[in-house]
Amino acid sequence: MIGGLNLWNPEVAGLTGTVALVTAFFLGIVHGITPDEHTWPITFNYAIGSYSVRGGVRAGLLFSLTFTLQRAIASELSYFALTPFLRAAGWNDFIYIVVGAVMAGSGAFILRKGRIPHLFHSHELDRDAVTREPGAMPAYMPLVHGFLAGWGTGAFAIIVYTVLAPAMHSPYLAFLPGLLFGLGTTLMQMVLGSLFGGWMARRKLDDRARVYVARKMAGRTLAGGGLSFVLVGALGLIDPRLVSGSFATGVHVHNLAHVGVGLFLVVILLVPIAGYAFWKSVREARRLFPARPSPS
Repeated sequence: MIGGLNLWNPEVAGLTGTVALVTAFFLGIVHGITPDEHTWPITFNYAIGSYSVRGGVRAGLLFSLTFTLQRAIASELSYFALTPFLRAAGWNDFIYIVVGAVMAGSGAFILRKGRIPHLFHSHELDRDAVTREPGAMPAYMPLVHGFLAGWGTGAFAIIVYTVLAPAMHSPYLAFLPGLLFGLGTTLMQMVLGSLFGGWMARRKLDDRARVYVARKMAGRTLAGGGLSFVLVGALGLIDPRLVSGSFATGVHVHNLAHVGVGLFLVVILLVPIAGYAFWKSVREARRLFPARPSPS
């Protein structure tokens, strides 16, 4: 606790509106920088697909704008106790399926422009066909994803909805904790987006190859990651015990305090998928766009 702030376990008793808003903003910063299945995988893929620092910042901003809108709406609704469904059994599993389906659909659009993609087996590469693909990232998709992903619940969302929103003591101000939380997340997602996009821009590939790798990697990771989300969500709806296991890490930071299905999705599933997608895409790009000899 620092100066009345308690980012680990804020209590509604004696919590002033000002402290609640500052707490919400800093919780948003922590949320934006820690691995989270509702933010990192999506921002990463759209930022990588942009293949530039500026594009990465834009991806993080667009995603977070509608995420912030959703959190403000849910914060206002929670003031009137209208969000019990957000904590109902199976809600997060349902959100996993919806978000995963959108991720997979985005990946399919990028890879095959609407046709079902062949993700992990190779075909004879035809230069004309491949250079027409992958397609450009749909500009509106980060906005759609941000709003959908925001409905997922976790420790941060529960604090905003059950502690910080009620502390505002006015229905006209109840949206502010969600808004400030979203703005804190936005700040960090823009920073992370710039890092992801900048990483892609620094690959030692010519312009054509870099665009190809960025889009192909994003499409494959979105598609593979989306299918993983759908699978985990379906398993949770079938039997919650299949995805409910977790263990404490002793780290008093939300998203890091327990290793559960969220961290599993980000680290165990998506990191290998992204690594494979990058490796395969680079191999293809080097075959399609061989490096030009340096002028003597």
